[in-house]
Amino acid sequence: MPRDHASADKTLLIATKALTRAFDRRTVVDHVNLRVHRGEIFALIGSNGAGKSTLIKMLTTLLSPTSGDASIAGADLRREATKVRQRIGYVPQVPSADGALTARENLKLSARLYLIPPAERDQRIEDALARTRLTDHADRPAQTLSGGMMRSLEIACSTLHHPALLIMDEPTTGLDPVARDMVWRHIRELRQSYGTSILLTTHFMDEAQALADRIGIMRAGKLERVGTPDDLRHELGAHATLDDVFVHVAGADAAPGRQASHARMRSGARSHG
Repeated sequence: MPRDHASADKTLLIATKALTRAFDRRTVVDHVNLRVHRGEIFALIGSNGAGKSTLIKMLTTLLSPTSGDASIAGADLRREATKVRQRIGYVPQVPSADGALTARENLKLSARLYLIPPAERDQRIEDALARTRLTDHADRPAQTLSGGMMRSLEIACSTLHHPALLIMDEPTTGLDPVARDMVWRHIRELRQSYGTSILLTTHFMDEAQALADRIGIMRAGKLERVGTPDDLRHELGAHATLDDVFVHVAGADAAPGRQASHARMRSGARSHG
């Protein structure tokens, strides 16, 4: 089970105030106030188009807010974007490792990009390979790795500088159950070994239940509800599931027009029993 919640302290790694992003006349992220604490695993869920990925892009400095403010790992999102990038790791939805390079070469590139001192690079790389069970595959081209190994490599690259915060956008989409379990293990080990705070988005209710200390549910750009998995379920009744919570909070977003997204959530829950 997840949630050794005592591992989280009251230090805020993410603190947003009315964070908003609009495209033309359409508001995609609408005055979001999000708090994520040190040592916490926080999951964002919501239908496709709810604003999760746009929020992630703002928190990782890939997209400028239209309005609002945020502090990320102690740096101001607007005025100190370079410091934000130095203090976080980011695993995007799409593969980010260079398939033509070996796993070790990808890590060496990340070490240079994160300005890790040359004297520390080799040991950091070996430690990252061992932590992600990639030592025996270090000299294979990344494009020959399985989906789970590729995701492990991306996690290794994004945490080589030991960031305080790791942000992951749908990290297990497209992976089989064995590969998903591998990624889950990495996430738990990062929190346990390094105290890393983790913000992830997911379409899978079993993933949110298994990993997250707290869950935030987005709907139409707004952060509608935040709570522990158990608290959110118990609000609806003793036998409620996270699927029930999602339908209750997402409302029209989970109705027939959004059934494809919700089906992915339910199928994800079934795949892990």
